[in-house]
Amino acid sequence: MSLTDAFSTSPALAKEMSDQALITGVFAFEAALAQAQALEGVIPSAAAQAITQAVSQIQVTPEDVAAEAARAGALTMPLVKLLIGAVRGRDAPAAVYVHFGATSQDAMDTALVLQLDKAIALIDANIARVANAAARLAQTHRNTIMLGRTLLQPATPISFGQKAAQWLLAACEDRTRLRDAARDALRIQFGGASGNLGSLGEKGEAVSTRLASLLPLRFGAPANGAVAPWHTRRGNLLNLSAAFTIATIGASKMARDISLMAQWEVGELAEPSEEGRGVSSAMPHKQNPVRCMTTISAGLRAPGLLATLMSGAIQEHERALGGWQAEWSTLPELVKIAGGAIVNMADTLEGLVVDPARMRANFDQLRGLPLAEIAALALAPAMGRDAAHALVAQASRGVLVNQTTLADELARDPVAGAHFTTADLSVALDPQQALGASSTFIDAALAAWRNQTATFKMEK
Repeated sequence: MSLTDAFSTSPALAKEMSDQALITGVFAFEAALAQAQALEGVIPSAAAQAITQAVSQIQVTPEDVAAEAARAGALTMPLVKLLIGAVRGRDAPAAVYVHFGATSQDAMDTALVLQLDKAIALIDANIARVANAAARLAQTHRNTIMLGRTLLQPATPISFGQKAAQWLLAACEDRTRLRDAARDALRIQFGGASGNLGSLGEKGEAVSTRLASLLPLRFGAPANGAVAPWHTRRGNLLNLSAAFTIATIGASKMARDISLMAQWEVGELAEPSEEGRGVSSAMPHKQNPVRCMTTISAGLRAPGLLATLMSGAIQEHERALGGWQAEWSTLPELVKIAGGAIVNMADTLEGLVVDPARMRANFDQLRGLPLAEIAALALAPAMGRDAAHALVAQASRGVLVNQTTLADELARDPVAGAHFTTADLSVALDPQQALGASSTFIDAALAAWRNQTATFKMEK
């Protein structure tokens, strides 16, 4: 892993989206292509066997082919050249059948699809971890009172469980979106020079179908027919890229919430502690929320990477000049940072330190003001909405001037006293009574999570 990969992604994802994994995928395509063609009678079985054996033993690193790939303008061409040489050493006549009827983009796009299928398996599992942790928080803290905050200012009370339920729903939606997009996008690429498999004659469709069956995908489309090439039709790949981006932004929203609530003067949440993580080089007392920091960094980068992919999708005729090539480094980077953001949030939520007492103290510090709307609504039926709003607004100003509470100000107001008994006042200013449908929404989020978990288990 590079230093930036170590910062922004997980070792497993860095491996799956690496140049070495791309090379492995190219050779897997070449072996499966030869086998499919042999099974359909296009090439001799002995040639397919020689190609498959060569693939199983060939050893190539990115450094071995980088210079030649740059000269050729196609990353796969030196790999095919090396494979031809390896096959020729085993069975000279078989060498002519390497890459038979295919084009470089067939090999590279199929290799990418194989990489993405494995990467999505990792990301999907970590989104599930995020959802599971958020579900536990939602259930545990359904009645934990805290300040709602709008425009970064105190609003009406919510429960921390309500906030966690929103995180839970976002994770469930991201997981479904990613799987749905993968089902459309993860398809083999096999079209030959101009996308019609002309060199294979009447065998093209059968070889395409067979090739798809030999390269099964966990998240991609099932191999139930010939797969039309998508050389310059990149819409499904863009949709998948958008799903990665949205999932990154979803994780970043959680990270933003947590980091704001983890500020020392707020103190409601904290990232799980770990020796050496988040330390400051200058200030020994600091524990920086570095998981949140890394996740937010990914959320800031992902939209720009998606924009590059979108721009590059305006491709010419049957093979792109520049647009396809712009994907080569952009899409793997997007996948890596998406996965890194999600695994960071999974680790964070699983060990999140929650301080309900501090949440309540921060709420109580406002001396009842977040309940001003509730008090005004309670008075409105008796004295009219505008008059009730004006009365509570005046009482709220009294809280600030007199350093009292909203309950004190309303209790001493003769107009409010005429309409509010002490019991009425106690109910109106009880934050637990102000949670509205919060518990219902939490239950709905938990039900959606349980249903998704059961459905995805059945699909395996």
